[in-house]
Amino acid sequence: PVFTNVLVADEINRAPSKSQSALLEAMEEGQVNIDGHHYTLPSPFWVVATQNPTEHSGTNVLPESQLDRFLIRVSLGYPDEASEKRMLARSFEERRGAPIVSQNIDILHERAAAQSVLLNSVTLDYLYRLVAHTRDPKEFRLGLSPRAALGLVSLSKAWAWLNKRAYATPDDVREVFAAVAAHRVFPVSHSPEWAIQKLLAEVAIHS
Repeated sequence: PVFTNVLVADEINRAPSKSQSALLEAMEEGQVNIDGHHYTLPSPFWVVATQNPTEHSGTNVLPESQLDRFLIRVSLGYPDEASEKRMLARSFEERRGAPIVSQNIDILHERAAAQSVLLNSVTLDYLYRLVAHTRDPKEFRLGLSPRAALGLVSLSKAWAWLNKRAYATPDDVREVFAAVAAHRVFPVSHSPEWAIQKLLAEVAIHS
């Protein structure tokens, strides 16, 4: 099942540790190792995972190394009234396959274009100071890794590209920072979301 472009791992924090360990190699190295033979995964390759709240029975807390492989975390919550009513109204309709909206070559082209977005020294300095602030042991038991910092660069560029700009700004970094950081940082007190908002309020764009 892992040989696909988009792998959906439902309730990943219920998976056995052996499966999670195997998934780490696929996410980090883009390959699968079976009996000493390496098999390259297709490109692009993305993993989209859901997890249950950790207080639910039968769940396991994902290790930091695995959380760090996910670029962003999004909390969905409950659907709004209109969306849930549409879901209920269509619950017994015949299910149809999703239409193809893009080809692999188009996605790879757009990804390369997004990574060509410029990141000037002011934006890079601001991004680094945000990352460095999460490594303060007085406030965080675990801060952002270099992998997370690279992800923040990539996502900031992508956000600028989606907004039809060839350059990224500190505002782009601010827009995506919480999605990149919330599942990776472990504050000494308060929730990650609260600590991130406090950090964004305290760290000035210009040093």
